[in-house]
Amino acid sequence: MAASVKIRFNDATRCFGAFVALEKLNLEVMDSEFVTIVGPSGCGKSTAMNMAAGLLMPSSGSVTIDGEAVSGPGPERGVIFQQYALFPWLTVRKNVEFGLRLKGMKERERRERAMHYIELVGLADFADALPKTLSGGMKQRCAIARAYAVDPKVLLMDEPFGALDALTRVRMQDQLLGTWTRERKTVMFITHDVDEAVYLANRVIVMAAKPGRLQEIIEVDLPYPRNEELRLSARFTEIRNRVWHAVYTRAAPALQP
Repeated sequence: MAASVKIRFNDATRCFGAFVALEKLNLEVMDSEFVTIVGPSGCGKSTAMNMAAGLLMPSSGSVTIDGEAVSGPGPERGVIFQQYALFPWLTVRKNVEFGLRLKGMKERERRERAMHYIELVGLADFADALPKTLSGGMKQRCAIARAYAVDPKVLLMDEPFGALDALTRVRMQDQLLGTWTRERKTVMFITHDVDEAVYLANRVIVMAAKPGRLQEIIEVDLPYPRNEELRLSARFTEIRNRVWHAVYTRAAPALQP
C-alpha cells in the first residue's frame, strides 16, 4: 500500500511585515518518513517547522496534517528544540510522564508508558535523576522520550543536537534512528550539518534564502538500519557531496548582496 501524505505545505508563505521569511513552499512529507531540512541561515527552515507545529500561521497558503488545516499546537505533534526545555524540579520519569498526566492517564499506566520510552532511549538507570545531573545528550534523550510518550503522529525537531559535542552527536543520531526504526513516526528534522542530514533521512530538503524557499529535494537511497560504516561508503559520500553542492554553491549564494 502506498504511503499517505502526513504533512502538506501548499503555497505556504510567511511574512513578517515586508520581510518574506518563506515564499510559496510546496512540500509533501509522507507517513512514517524521516526528512531532514538543510540550508543557509534565513532560508525559512525554522519558519516552516513552526508552521507545522502550529506556533506560526501562514500569511497565505496552508499547512495540513492528515488533510486537516493546522490552526495551532496539538497533541498529534511532538516538538523538540535545541534547548532541552525540561522541568528542572522533576525527575526524568516525571518529565516524561508530564504530558501523559495532562491527558488524564492513570498513574500506573502513566508510569509504565513513561518507563517504556525511558528504556527505549537508554535512560532506565537515570529515571529518578534530576535534569541538572544529566549530560547534554542525556537531557536531549529525555526530551525525545517525553515527546514519544504522548504518541504523536509527527515529530518536529529543530536542531536538537546542535549544542552537543561531536561524539555525543553521533551517538544521539544512532539513538534517534533506532527509536524511529521501531516506532516509525513521521519526522521533520532541521540541521546545519550535511553529514547528519544524509545519515538520518529518507529525503533531504534543501532550502535557499532571500526569500526562504525550496531549492531541491534529494533522495537518500541508503538502507536502514544504518551504522557508522555507512558514512565511509562511496554512495554516502556521493549523496553527501550532492547535498553539499546544493547548499553551498546553489542555495547559499542567494545570501550574497
